[in-house]
Amino acid sequence: MRLRVALVAMMALASPALAQQQTLRAGSTPTGVSFSFLDTKTNTIQGIMVDLITAIGKEAGFSVQIEPMQFSTLIPALQSNKIDLIAAAMYATPVREQVVDFSSTVITYGEGLVVPAGDTKGYTSLADLKGYTVGAQVGTAYVEPLQKSGLFAEVKIYDTIPDILRDVSAGRIQAGFADLPIVAYNLQQGGFPSVRLVRSYVSVISGSVGIAARKSDPALLAQVNAALEKLRADGTLKAILTKWGL
Repeated sequence: MRLRVALVAMMALASPALAQQQTLRAGSTPTGVSFSFLDTKTNTIQGIMVDLITAIGKEAGFSVQIEPMQFSTLIPALQSNKIDLIAAAMYATPVREQVVDFSSTVITYGEGLVVPAGDTKGYTSLADLKGYTVGAQVGTAYVEPLQKSGLFAEVKIYDTIPDILRDVSAGRIQAGFADLPIVAYNLQQGGFPSVRLVRSYVSVISGSVGIAARKSDPALLAQVNAALEKLRADGTLKAILTKWGL
């Protein structure tokens, strides 16, 4: 029996990668096309951040289990150890950086403006929508600046971006704000023909997206960053972004 235990220990020492192999849970949203979304054909979460965290895990030596959840629950789930990482379209804002740590930047972008297709006005700034009833997604970096601007009759809060698009299409709100790449991809798929992305609008709430980890896991974040830099250097990150139209 002692010989068997010794042999197992020796195998672990001889194969540190095998000994350290683990499965980490990454939280992703099912509605953030093309960053993370539910593929109804496979019933799995797919997208940029899923491909990226999977590639990071392969490079760093761990496997990844994707856990679908609403955007507003991602940080609480990370803090309560229900997940180990966040792989979604989440800005690394100063407020969020107080409670979680972010990897180096994956991509930077701002908010997109959507209005009913029949509204052909060439909006360029928030001030052009003064007095409007607008919408934004709960938990995003856009909600507070929109509310504090004092420009709008009301800022309605929605669980998902498709919910915003549906209400713009139905005329229940006059405009909506959401992640530019996500809303552009949604509209390109043709599901909301009565909604228009305002190309003349200039984003003012831009931010950088990264992988998020608990502040108590600096070693894991270091692994993620090292793998991400390798993927950036060898062209894998660019290939993933290109695959999804960015």
